[in-house]
Amino acid sequence: MGLSSVVKLVIGISALLVIAFPAYAHHPSGGAISTTFMEGFLSGLGHPIIGFDHLVFVISVGLLASTVARGFWIPIVFVSTALVGTGLHLMMVNIPMVEVVISASVLVSGILLAKLEKPGTAIIIVLAGIAGLFHGYAYGEAIIGATAVPLAAYLAGFTLIQAIISLIAFKVATKAMKPSVSYPDFLRLAGYIAVGAGMAFMAASF
Repeated sequence: MGLSSVVKLVIGISALLVIAFPAYAHHPSGGAISTTFMEGFLSGLGHPIIGFDHLVFVISVGLLASTVARGFWIPIVFVSTALVGTGLHLMMVNIPMVEVVISASVLVSGILLAKLEKPGTAIIIVLAGIAGLFHGYAYGEAIIGATAVPLAAYLAGFTLIQAIISLIAFKVATKAMKPSVSYPDFLRLAGYIAVGAGMAFMAASF
């Protein structure tokens, strides 16, 4: 794929996401508070999927994990700090510019994927940890006011689905990273797409 084609693809995806963004909702249950274990669990499973900014980042985290040594720590730290971020929201800790930082995290993950040379694993882990706090904080909005059982189920749901998605992305990318193959084009393409998505989310967050 030529550079011009990639640029057109990124611009097209960005435009579509900007158009679609106002219609997409972060709340899996349409604003209703979960009252049962199953409602909480399904809401937790759904949030990182219907929230396209979260979904793009979780996939990017899994792909990035395949490109650096000890990369498996990247999704582990992200998923863990997302729980902390949700806890901060539930404790009514005010964190400003959440959507802006989430959008920026998608953009940065795309840049890292598109680049052949990566920063050290520790740096990426720190970035993933910071991003996790903000993504998790956003997840917390959907469960405020719930009792302990649906709350615990919600936490389990979004933790499980993020782990599964990032693991699948990691496995797919790892299989593509064969010794005889240079940096796979699909990883660069995924990076360009994430950059386009991040630009779109960033524009919509202001």
